[in-house]
Amino acid sequence: MKKYKKTGNMQYAMCKIANYLRRRFANYPLPISCKVNLLIANSLRSKFAFCLLFLTCNFAYCQLPISLEKTIEMAKSNNIDLKIADAAIEKQTVLKKTAFQVDPLQIQYQGGQFNSKDYDHNISIQQYFPIGKITKANRQLQEELVKLAERRKALSEYEIEKAVTLSYYQYLFGISIQKLNNELNTIYTKFLKNATLRFNTGESGNIEVISAKAKVKEIETQKAQLAYDLAIYQKQLQFFVQTELNIVPDSATPLQFSSLTDTNKSKVESLVTEYYQQQISVYQKEANTFKAQRTPKLGLGYFAQTIDTKSYFQGFTAGLQIPLFGGVNTAKAKASAISISQSQLELDKNKLSLRLQMQELRNEFEKQQKGLEYYQNEGLQYAEQIITTAQKSYANGDMTYWTYISFLNQAIDIKKQHAETLNSFNQSAIQLQFPSISNN
Repeated sequence: MKKYKKTGNMQYAMCKIANYLRRRFANYPLPISCKVNLLIANSLRSKFAFCLLFLTCNFAYCQLPISLEKTIEMAKSNNIDLKIADAAIEKQTVLKKTAFQVDPLQIQYQGGQFNSKDYDHNISIQQYFPIGKITKANRQLQEELVKLAERRKALSEYEIEKAVTLSYYQYLFGISIQKLNNELNTIYTKFLKNATLRFNTGESGNIEVISAKAKVKEIETQKAQLAYDLAIYQKQLQFFVQTELNIVPDSATPLQFSSLTDTNKSKVESLVTEYYQQQISVYQKEANTFKAQRTPKLGLGYFAQTIDTKSYFQGFTAGLQIPLFGGVNTAKAKASAISISQSQLELDKNKLSLRLQMQELRNEFEKQQKGLEYYQNEGLQYAEQIITTAQKSYANGDMTYWTYISFLNQAIDIKKQHAETLNSFNQSAIQLQFPSISNN
């Protein structure tokens, strides 16, 4: 939009709102229920275009469909834990400047009768500097601490991606149950219609009508409950993404999770190995720092004084600070060496745990895959055939009410089992894609 004059009318305000909404949701496709219709008309008497904005719903309650990839991207951008991790990296980067550490400057004044009965003055300045490998050791330690903070952030990103994916498909599971509920409502509504017709013609008793009405009412109640479930799933997803937008999974997303690859297995192994190896590297540099602290420090000084109250006499001093009692730093270096062994043991334990976990998750995944293949290749077809045949037979009077209900319940149970199996498959596939990492 080009710049408009403030004429005091509503058109200018509507243009400002339209421009804001366009910028705010530039990267997100608006759902049909929240479309913004902008009508731009040119006035015959004016060179300016005015915007008329019509909102079809309140944006506070609109749902924004979004793909899994975009959801994960938003979560990584918004997540507070990752922002804290970035701050930790920045902190360690700043601390790299502390590698060169000098002692405070010593300034001393002395006055009195230290040379004769006359009152003399003495001023001295002393500064000690680190020598040897201590500065290099400090710098290397800070560099390794920066890398360790980066490894922690990578682990946090992994956990966030896993949590978002699980939450995303939990919502899709609720959608699949909602679709099944709508299908059941159609089936039992048709059943109620046939039962009412049979009752009116005297072919059956009122029990069939009452039973059909009860079942339709039950399905309507379940539909209302499912709306609450979906609201809960949506808030869980919104929590992990940490956004004020009411995001929901894109309806075009397949209900079956299919991003399973072997690359993620190597990814999690690399994350664990790199983290603990970096931890070991930090302890190694820490031990080197403690060892370097046992080296002497070089001191340089300057003094000026009066003798018999006569003019200042000047001179220079040089010396060493020698740590005669270095047992403290030696003990700290030994403690760092022990920490290295601990980290190596933790790495070995996590590798073993991850390997066994992958085998367990693989078995669970293959079990759920086997069940899902049955329902997709045969079970759902049987359910449709049962429903179609039972409805025709009942409508034609070739099947009793109780037989019809029995077959109908069997078919519905198959469909419900398929939905549950699909959810279990998705959960197992995601867990296999993102194995848990312990002792971070």
